[in-house]
Amino acid sequence: MKTDILAFAAHPDDVELAAAGTLLKEISKGRTVAIVDLTRGELGSRGTAETRREESENSTAILGISARENLGMADGFFEITRENLLSIVSMIRKYRPEIVLANADSDRHPDHGRAGALVSRACFLSGLRRIETALDDGTAQEAYRPKAVYHYIQDYYIEPDFVVDVSDFVEKKFEAIRAFKTQFYDPDSKEPQTPISGKEFFDFLRSRGQEFGRPIGSVYAEGFTTERFPAVDSLFDIG
Repeated sequence: MKTDILAFAAHPDDVELAAAGTLLKEISKGRTVAIVDLTRGELGSRGTAETRREESENSTAILGISARENLGMADGFFEITRENLLSIVSMIRKYRPEIVLANADSDRHPDHGRAGALVSRACFLSGLRRIETALDDGTAQEAYRPKAVYHYIQDYYIEPDFVVDVSDFVEKKFEAIRAFKTQFYDPDSKEPQTPISGKEFFDFLRSRGQEFGRPIGSVYAEGFTTERFPAVDSLFDIG
């Protein structure tokens, strides 16, 4: 079950909105990616938990993700508890990623910052051998700690520690986002308007990507923050 990158999200579509281009780029290089959604997004003003599950499956197929799971935590109410930490530890040990992606440290939706902190703490705990977890079939899991945890940037602007040029993958990214059709712009929808359901939200997403891309001379980029400063072997490794 080992994957190169394991991306966690408080809600289905969080990863698509903030990091899909990066994941598509890594997949194009032959790397494996899995996504774990913490909740079903059942408190969302539009759609239902069932429609969001179907939309997640459609997006997963578009992205070419190796695996996707949902931990079924309570949307809006999950906390940093022992139970939730162990659920995430079990996922980390199951997929044994080199890199973990997590929600932003702080954002408009309080679930995002809480999810980022929850995943970050679980990544540390996952490396402690005295914490015992098991697969669904009862097989004991070995301790494992990812090499790096990076937080993707969401609604609020956060200055990135690094950006990834995803210009070649931006249209595929938007195709994956639009798979969550109940959540975003639909002129025929009778559901309530939300901060992300207006046509202008896609303009915002494109502008954010262009803002991150401009300083590195690219059309479109995605930004991330780190928990420790990254190391390079040479000055020439810095883009």
